[in-house]
Amino acid sequence: MSEQAISRQRVYERTPALRRWLFVHKWSSLICTLFLLLICITGLPLVLRDEIDGLLDDALPYAQVAEGTSNVSLDRVVAASRKMYPGETIISVFVDDDEPKIMVFMASSWEAFKANRRAIHSIRFDAHTGDVLKQTKPFGEDGLTFLQLMLSLHRDLFAGLAGELFLGAMALLFIAAIVSGIAIYGPFMRKLDFGSVRAARSRRLKWLDLHNLLGVVTLGWALVVGATGVINELSTPLFALWQQTDVRAMLAPLQGKPVPQTSELSSPQAAYDTVKAAFPDMTTTSVVYPGAPFGSPFHYVVWTKGREPLTSRLFSPVLVDARSGALVSAVTMPWYLRALELSRPLHFGDYGGMPLKIIWVLLDLVTIVVLGSGVYLWFVRSRASRTERPAAAMPLTSPGAAE
Repeated sequence: MSEQAISRQRVYERTPALRRWLFVHKWSSLICTLFLLLICITGLPLVLRDEIDGLLDDALPYAQVAEGTSNVSLDRVVAASRKMYPGETIISVFVDDDEPKIMVFMASSWEAFKANRRAIHSIRFDAHTGDVLKQTKPFGEDGLTFLQLMLSLHRDLFAGLAGELFLGAMALLFIAAIVSGIAIYGPFMRKLDFGSVRAARSRRLKWLDLHNLLGVVTLGWALVVGATGVINELSTPLFALWQQTDVRAMLAPLQGKPVPQTSELSSPQAAYDTVKAAFPDMTTTSVVYPGAPFGSPFHYVVWTKGREPLTSRLFSPVLVDARSGALVSAVTMPWYLRALELSRPLHFGDYGGMPLKIIWVLLDLVTIVVLGSGVYLWFVRSRASRTERPAAAMPLTSPGAAE
């Protein structure tokens, strides 16, 4: 009896529950595989994006200064930015705690930024001297960089929110394929030792065993990356939910009051220093200007983070009155945004240094093999089924019936 006939005979012997798991595994895998391959391939350079960005960076070098040299005032870099681009709107100011740099992000207007979040450009300043080290144009105007291309394909396929939600759905199907694969792995491998690869049999059986083995090896990692991928793709609606609930409730007492104009804004450096003094156990990272889509039209939103390996990925916003510079309140982030913050480093493996990144790259490569072998197995099985379709008209009632 042929290998394909035996395979069909076994289908009749399977329990209804197993047949259902097979159905889920087959179709969830088929629908998401090609998109998952794209996500895995584009994810490889993103795991190493800091290292790649450093190699491709054409910015001027940082100035050599004495240890302990303080940073220049944020007011100074803001004034320089306005002088370079008069009439434009400052979106935010970012102070790097790893490198001596200050980034100023600008757009032609808040309306343009809200319509297209990629319509921003940046100016990089040396944090010690205030010198301009590099400028960028709005996303895509000067051609996409390699990492921008990879990130856009990985995040939303250049389709914005619709692309994010679509890839989130593909990640859910990937999780369904993993769970159903677990359910069918035991029954299929019951008569074989764990990890067996029948290399002496047909090529299809060898690849089937490799597909199953590698899938089990990467099981935990794939579930973590798939689940965090779903959460990451929901970042836009999750922040929108926060804006419409918690933020709206916080700003309700201010409704009807005039929004401060640019000339009325207090010092961003003073806002930064106020938060830094109020929360000495936190690292102050950025100042978002009034008017941000997920911020406040009346306040600077000063973002802080913890100093421990885990808490350094947990960001908390603090509101500072944009007119007076007075501290208003620290904002407690809802659980779903905390989950989003934790999911990002888990997804890209960038919280444990280079050793963890290498592990992530290796597991990503193995997953690409699993996905590719799944496509191969489906293609070979479909071709064999078409070839033997006339013989399948006679139902198989026993192993001997086909012999």
